[in-house]
Amino acid sequence: MKLALISLGCSKNLVDSEHYLGILSKRKGMELTSEISEADIVIVNTCGFIGDAKEESIETILEISEFKETGNLKKLVVAGCLAQKYSEEILKELPEVDAVIGTGDIDKIEKVVDEILENKKVVETRSMTFLANANTDRLLTTASHTAYLKISEGCNKACTYCIIPQMRGKLRSRTIEDIVKEAKKLVDSGVREINLLAQETTEYGIDLYGDKKLASLMKELCKIEGLKWLRTYYMHPEYVTDELIEVMKSEEKICKYFDVPIQHVSDNILRNMARAKSGKQVKDVLTRIRKAIPEATIRTTLIVGFPGETEENFQELMDYVKEFKFDYVGVFKYSREEDTVAYNLPNQIPEEVKEKRYSELVNLQSEIAERKNKRLLGQEIEVMIDGISSESEYLLEGRTRGQALEIDGKVLTTDGTAKPGEIVKVKFEQNFEYDFVGPIVENEK
Repeated sequence: MKLALISLGCSKNLVDSEHYLGILSKRKGMELTSEISEADIVIVNTCGFIGDAKEESIETILEISEFKETGNLKKLVVAGCLAQKYSEEILKELPEVDAVIGTGDIDKIEKVVDEILENKKVVETRSMTFLANANTDRLLTTASHTAYLKISEGCNKACTYCIIPQMRGKLRSRTIEDIVKEAKKLVDSGVREINLLAQETTEYGIDLYGDKKLASLMKELCKIEGLKWLRTYYMHPEYVTDELIEVMKSEEKICKYFDVPIQHVSDNILRNMARAKSGKQVKDVLTRIRKAIPEATIRTTLIVGFPGETEENFQELMDYVKEFKFDYVGVFKYSREEDTVAYNLPNQIPEEVKEKRYSELVNLQSEIAERKNKRLLGQEIEVMIDGISSESEYLLEGRTRGQALEIDGKVLTTDGTAKPGEIVKVKFEQNFEYDFVGPIVENEK
């Protein structure tokens, strides 16, 4: 029996997809295929974070369901965040769906498959307690030299715009020992770069140890022989401590890459988001990072059009972006999500105003990035090669320590050869906003 899986949304969702693939291929002996038309069973692992993601998930489900008529498809399973939140609606409105499985029931996928093959309609969304461990079957879908590693599940924060705790449950941290065990298994299989994931990585360990343990975890992971690069994502500004900054500064294997989603800098907006006490608190954290590690890459995400955002608030945000000069910024228009506190806040912003502010901020950041990246031209910089470029079969592509997998641009090489996972030096001769081009000038020794 052939299985295909479509993973939508974030990299955390991708790790869940890798567990589905691992469990069904290793325990059930299912044959995996990338050709949807050949699959007997398809799992669509959905995202439901914001409106656009919901729409993409539903469109994908409808598109795949057509293969019941035109292909070999016998059973369609909907998994992930959308499934967790809207299981009843999915089965009611989309009769083509055979099963719905939530974010906390990944370990029940074998049972779900058995039941749908008996022509039962299945709903498994009751639990939000599942937490994968080093022994949970997993099949990597990334290149063999890089992998994501989820260190916790769920979230204890209560940001007023966010529905994730309702979809993923409360914070559940894995032990340091278990994470290190999985990391060693990954490195033994050829992984050289590990990317730590959680809803908020800086929350890690509070539930288990009574204290924040990300810095301790990273120090332990750095001891693994064969691991070359260690990167972490989603750091809440409130929890970026001096200890964490110092560990990231002193450990050679840790990429000096800070992914700190601040969302805004205006006091009233941050308070209404339940995101930070003040703009000063947010700015102080970023200033401490930059002062301690001037060469650090700093990425953030920002939300425009949050309820009550005035022109003055937006201009304050623009001014700070212009002043601080982030390396990367993900800009989002506020999405009004049911069952969140922000849904009922007064002074909702019209869509056309959100769109205008979004465009202005994106354009400003593009100009900043272009100027910053031009300063790197002529330098020889370490790059981890990911493989043959999607731009041309005659080019290799890779990333610097300051470019995270799939989201921050890439480096294209015009001369020289290297294997995927090899760390080389590339002379940057051209740049195109977030991408760089140049020859390999030194291979890994």
